Amino acid sequence: MSKSRIRQLDTDALDDDQRRVYDTIVASRGNAHGPFRIWLHSPEMADLAQQLGEYVRYRSRLEPRFSELAILVTSRAWDCQTEWSLHEPHAIEAGLAPELVEAVRLSQYPEFEREDEQSIYDFAAELVYNRFVQERTFANAVDIIGDAGVVDLTGLVGYYSMVAMTLNAFQVPLPEGTKPLLVDCPTFR
Repeated sequence: MSKSRIRQLDTDALDDDQRRVYDTIVASRGNAHGPFRIWLHSPEMADLAQQLGEYVRYRSRLEPRFSELAILVTSRAWDCQTEWSLHEPHAIEAGLAPELVEAVRLSQYPEFEREDEQSIYDFAAELVYNRFVQERTFANAVDIIGDAGVVDLTGLVGYYSMVAMTLNAFQVPLPEGTKPLLVDCPTFR
C-alpha cells in the first residue's frame, strides 16, 4: 500500500501547465494529497476537477457536517481507504457523533439523533448503493436543504465517487503519517 500504480508527479518535475494547476490546488487546500498528483498527469482535467471539488467541499450550500457525512457514505460505498481515512477526522470536527461515524464505517444503518442527518445519509446511501433515490427520500432532502442543496449534495456524492475511483484505480496510498481507519477494506489486496 506504499506505492501508486502510476508515478505521482514530483513538484520539481511539473511542466508549466501542471505547475499552474498544482499551485492552485495547494493554494485552495494547503496540499496536493489524494487524487491530485494522479490527476496532474492530465492538467486540464485536474484543474476542472479541483474547481468542482473546491466548490462542493468548501463553498456549496451544504453545512460541513452534511458534506462530511455524504463523503463518508460515498467512501464507504467505494471501500476507499484513503478517502475515508482523510475525511473521518473532518466529520468528527464538523459535529457528527462518533457513534454515527462508526456505524457508517461498519456498514451499519446508524441510529440518528438528528433528523436532518438521517435525511442526508438516506439520500447519499440510496444514491451510491441503489443508484436511485426514492421519492420519499428525495422529498425529505428537499425539505431539509432545498432544491439547490439537493443539487449540491448530488454533485458532492458524484465528485467524491470520482475521487474514490481515482484513489482505488491507481492505488494511491495514504499520505505519510496518516493511519488507515476503514475496517474490512479490500483496497490494495
